[in-house]
Formats: sequence, C-alpha cells, structure tokens
Amino acid sequence: MVDDDYCHLITTGRQTGRDHRVEMWYVRDGSTVYLLAGAGRSTDWVRNLEADPRARIRIGDQELTATGRVLDAPGDREEAAMARELLYTKYQPRYEGLLDDWRDRALPVALDLQLAS
Repeated sequence: MVDDDYCHLITTGRQTGRDHRVEMWYVRDGSTVYLLAGAGRSTDWVRNLEADPRARIRIGDQELTATGRVLDAPGDREEAAMARELLYTKYQPRYEGLLDDWRDRALPVALDLQLAS
C-alpha cells in the first residue's frame, strides 16, 4: 500500500539540538521499526542517533517515541539480515532488480518503539 511506504523519523541534531526530520522507507515488525541507511554511518540521522538514541517516528497519523540502535555489531547479524530482508521484500516488487545493492550494502538500524502498556 503506497500510504504505508514512508515514515518520518525525527532525531535530535547532534550539533544544533533541534529536531531533524527525514522521510524514509521503513518496515515495522512488532514493536521495532527497521530502516536502512544508504550512506551508512555518514548519514546525518544515523550520526544523530549515535549521539542521542532517543527518537520519534511518525507513521501515518501516529507519532511514537523510540530508541535507535545501529545493527552492525557481531551479535546483531541475524537481526540485521532480517531487517534487510523485510525491507527488501516490502519494496522490491515495485523496483524489480534495482534494490539488490541497497539491501546488501545499506546500514540497518532498529528503532525500538516505546509502546503504552
């Protein structure tokens, strides 16, 4: 569904302290949202999350708070592979063959949602 293609990630700027908002592809799996950073660790929002992992994410008309994690440690391999595959599976049907490199090279990031009990 096209309406479900994008989320807005809001991080705190590591230098300005102001909101930094980006629109991006995402996939939600339970209480975690996965993203892929095409430019890896040089991506502003990744650098912001590394400086302050607290974030907000807007999906449709719902805004949730989250804690970000870069999935590049040895213990993250399984979750990183799952994140890559979930995102690829969601978007590749419309971009047949064009997302293979993105899936294989982009840096996976997890946003653990803080859901109300």
